[in-house]
Amino acid sequence: MEPENYHITLRFIGDVDGAAAERFSEALDAINAAPFELILDGLGSFGRGRPRALWAGVAPNAALEALARANEKAALAAGLERETRNFHPHVTLARMRGVKAAAVAAYLSGNGAFLSPAFPVTRFVLYSARQSRGGGPYVVERAFDLEQLR
Repeated sequence: MEPENYHITLRFIGDVDGAAAERFSEALDAINAAPFELILDGLGSFGRGRPRALWAGVAPNAALEALARANEKAALAAGLERETRNFHPHVTLARMRGVKAAAVAAYLSGNGAFLSPAFPVTRFVLYSARQSRGGGPYVVERAFDLEQLR
């Protein structure tokens, strides 16, 4: 994945029509949240015997969890179905094909304790994705600034 495509999925809505996407965008606009900081904590992979993605975990963060809950409320307000999966924030760093599990395990044993410096989160973004192998390309549909609350 290209670094400009790195993101944390707050709420996946899947394929929806234009009217549903617009209702969701309008509901997202009503979210009132302050900027916060995040720390990436640890590396791992998806795809047990056949690794298919390398990810960075996210240190527990109440503000991020609240923002994800607000995104879920916006989805429900827009008439979308309730998300049944638990929120597990991560950043997909790479998609892999044909990489041996032993090579990934060796990499993670030496780098799995990765810890980033804290970095600011000042907005969240509504993306759409075009079907392609490996995910993306992601298109920014709308960005929502996090506001300093008084």
